[in-house]
Amino acid sequence: MLAITIAILDGLPDPVLLVNSRRSVVGANRAARELFVGSIVGNDLAVALRHPAALEAVDAVLRGAAAREAEITLPAPGSPSYRLIAAAIRSDERRGDGEPAVVVTLQDLTATRLTERMRVDFIANASHELRSPLASLVGFIETLKGPAKEDTEARARFLDIMHTEATRMARLIDDLLSLSRVEIEERVPPRDAVDLVQVIRGAMDLLSMRAAERNVTLNLDCPAGVPSVLGDADQLAQVFRNLIENAIRYGRADGRVAITVRAVERIPERGVPGVAASVADEGEGIPSDALPRLTERFYRVDKARSKALGSTGLGLAIVKHIVGRHRGRLAIESKLGQGSRFTVFIPSVAFR
Repeated sequence: MLAITIAILDGLPDPVLLVNSRRSVVGANRAARELFVGSIVGNDLAVALRHPAALEAVDAVLRGAAAREAEITLPAPGSPSYRLIAAAIRSDERRGDGEPAVVVTLQDLTATRLTERMRVDFIANASHELRSPLASLVGFIETLKGPAKEDTEARARFLDIMHTEATRMARLIDDLLSLSRVEIEERVPPRDAVDLVQVIRGAMDLLSMRAAERNVTLNLDCPAGVPSVLGDADQLAQVFRNLIENAIRYGRADGRVAITVRAVERIPERGVPGVAASVADEGEGIPSDALPRLTERFYRVDKARSKALGSTGLGLAIVKHIVGRHRGRLAIESKLGQGSRFTVFIPSVAFR
């Protein structure tokens, strides 16, 4: 009977656990087995759910309550949030230890909570970052309507500045929206096989004119036989467009951007096979105390220089979240006067 019940529950999109009177998991549907990696059936619920509120809700039902709810956040990539509902399975007969006494359902609230948080963050961040260019635009418009109304030379100069500020605002809004989309998808790892070398070549081709403007050489060092990775091709393209564009922007004019791709047996701190792709420039380097903050939203080591170069301060934040969604790792190395190296580790298809 239990096997039939689990087969029926496998068709539900929400994770469902069946717990007996001893609080041991006696059944889990497919969604629950995918959520809780490893064997959970036969173990105490606390092995899979270490959240105090979750255990308290289940214990309350085991003591006689009809149902209990709790909102919990799991320690997984993207910090997924769930509404846990624990409900008693009523029966007139005394249940044995192997029979379910409580059904635990987890309703995914991650997208809802992320949307709420991103709406607040978007308003706060956008209002702060857009205030300066908007003030400039308003000031120039007022000048063009007044003192410089008949000044042809001033009008041309002001219109150029206004175009630059408007372009900056458009780029900022694009990056904010891109970051929001990435954060919503972060909890769902991609499962497509992607040729990372081809993705990187595409990013290099796209940025070749930008590199030529600064007389920067883009060099790719890649051996044959690099395995495909588990990924989202569009998002990985965005990662390397951002990294290569930063290397061109902050590297030395007339210099070189070195891109290397290698297969690795183990990704640091993850222990799974993957591919490491590095982007190194010959720029001024980054102070060591600034390295931990580089992936924060709107963080800039040199605000004046970043603004002059057109940076929105969101590129590396986007990179961090995309790499996180891919269950990879981002490593940053830099030495003052010698340049910087950004290395992205992505699990290979062998990990699937």
